[in-house]
Amino acid sequence: MIDGRRGRKTDDGGAPPPARSRRSIGQHLVALGVSADAITALGVVLAAVTAALIGFHWFIPAVALIIIGGLMDTLDGHVAKVAGTASSRGAYFDSVADRVADAAIFGGLAWYFIRAHDPTAALVPIGILAVASIVSYQRAKAESLGFSAQGGMMERAERLIFLGATLFIAFFAPVVLVPLLLALLALTTATCIGRFSRVWVQATATKPAAGGMGRAVPRRWHTDRSRRDRRDLVPLSTRLRVVFGASGAGTPSRRERAGRRRSARAFGHRIDSER
Repeated sequence: MIDGRRGRKTDDGGAPPPARSRRSIGQHLVALGVSADAITALGVVLAAVTAALIGFHWFIPAVALIIIGGLMDTLDGHVAKVAGTASSRGAYFDSVADRVADAAIFGGLAWYFIRAHDPTAALVPIGILAVASIVSYQRAKAESLGFSAQGGMMERAERLIFLGATLFIAFFAPVVLVPLLLALLALTTATCIGRFSRVWVQATATKPAAGGMGRAVPRRWHTDRSRRDRRDLVPLSTRLRVVFGASGAGTPSRRERAGRRRSARAFGHRIDSER
């Protein structure tokens, strides 16, 4: 329905004919002039309203907004693809908006416990937010290094679903709120440990047999290192003669300039031919 793939099937169970295919929600939004950035910003606003509702113990409306916010998080990417505006800037904005929305929602839950005069319980949503941030950071850092850190029991979508179910149940049975949040904290921590272990195994597998860095070192680094090693083997007196000239005055001969250039290449420096 969101991406237009759902539609009425034919009698033989096949896909519907193109003439009767439905337009996706994203296509309708693009036709109305709604941009992906506007949907992402709306998701942040809904998260702030959700935090206020949670803080005032209005759990049922908060659950409804969590569901709508999850829909916004799905729609913005689809709208960007339909409109042809998908870009790295949009992906960056979406990732930052997700972190802001998470901070608002779990901050609102901590505010609820503070208003209920239970500051100790307020540490639980703060702990969930902290571990969830590590989970997101692990994936971003691993992918920047060429590793994979996806998966786990409690990614962002699963955390929000679990939180929504927790708030819905806690509205009728408040006593289960803290135990369910502790379960969410434990599952998120397990996800964090699992991602760390997977990336650790990948990094160990790519470690050279002779030791050193865990991943392949750029060729430029090897070149610079070899130049430094060669330079260290050249005596200081030779370096000074190359820099200042053996005679100390006058214009060097062609043979002397060639010798200087050979000596300069030995320790990674270039000497001007007219020096």
